Amino acid sequence: MARYSILVVEDEHTLRRLLEYRLSKQYHVRTAANGEEALERIKGEIPDLIISDIMMPKIDGFALQAELQEHKDTRAIPFIFLTAKADEQSRLKGMRTGVDDYITKPFDIEQLLSRIERLLERTRIFQEQLDARIGQDFSRKLLPKTLPQVEGYRILFHNSPREHGGGDLFDWIEPEPGIFFFTIGDVMGKGLQAKFYAFSFLAYVRSTLHAMLQDSKSPAELMRRINRVLMQDEFMQETFASLLIIRWIPAQHQITYANAGHCRPVLASAENAEVVVYSDMVLGLDIYAEFQDTHLTLPPRTTLLAYTDGLIEQQLEDGQMMGEQGMLDMIPATLHQSNPVETLLADVLNRSADYAFTDDILVFWLERLG
Repeated sequence: MARYSILVVEDEHTLRRLLEYRLSKQYHVRTAANGEEALERIKGEIPDLIISDIMMPKIDGFALQAELQEHKDTRAIPFIFLTAKADEQSRLKGMRTGVDDYITKPFDIEQLLSRIERLLERTRIFQEQLDARIGQDFSRKLLPKTLPQVEGYRILFHNSPREHGGGDLFDWIEPEPGIFFFTIGDVMGKGLQAKFYAFSFLAYVRSTLHAMLQDSKSPAELMRRINRVLMQDEFMQETFASLLIIRWIPAQHQITYANAGHCRPVLASAENAEVVVYSDMVLGLDIYAEFQDTHLTLPPRTTLLAYTDGLIEQQLEDGQMMGEQGMLDMIPATLHQSNPVETLLADVLNRSADYAFTDDILVFWLERLG
């Protein structure tokens, strides 16, 4: 884990070196002799916390703190004033301008370390809460609010976004009556960055589908176009994603899909549950990658199950991941339940090391009724 960075701004050479020596045992420390030098240091790297004297030449501590308050990138940096001025007026002025703490010289180094730790912990908690809120908002935008309603079929969907999970996405469109396209994907990575790229990637998928469906309804051809667009865009060219595009024609009970490195779908009935094995390369690796259409006819009382990797990578009580086979073993018992997806997920949790999923969980259930 990367160490927090601290900028010490102190014009007294001996104290500056002493603080640098002591704090560098726990933190990445840089120093500046006055506010002017500090601003130069901050241009190169924004610190996680600043410890600053007040009375300094050129730019004093108050002026430095005021300058940082003017810019959105630096106004939230935790700030500790360290000064020989112990009068109440200076302390109140520092508090009014947004300084987080105020320590007078001489001071106890352990007291300073305790204040630093407290401020950094507070910042970390705030950032985690902010990331979680933004991540949940992205997760909601990556998912549809409704599902198709088709006679003779049962369609279910479940999503459990984690605060620090990955970039799962799901979408569907009906470009013409009776023909549906489903897209299920996972942008590589964890946390807020993955969710942001998933949000951008979904926009690529949607725009490509709408643009191409007039010319081709082949999932493989759509996948090729999405891959090229992804790799030719400078902003997204370092993004790698798995994607499953499914074309479904319910009147003919036909499913055609292309799989770019995504979790392999499952066909399940009361008699059998098996993985549909074909898969091609993930998106974003090779601009000339080719993809193949796989055709299925869905028999009565048979389900197509698609999902993201959070499900099969869940750690069970024995320390092993559930994997494809573990999921196949569980599915038959769920088929006749009123909500088979919820039953499946509950069974997985009952066998898990902890009764919680450790990643985003996304499950799509397409069942042809008897």
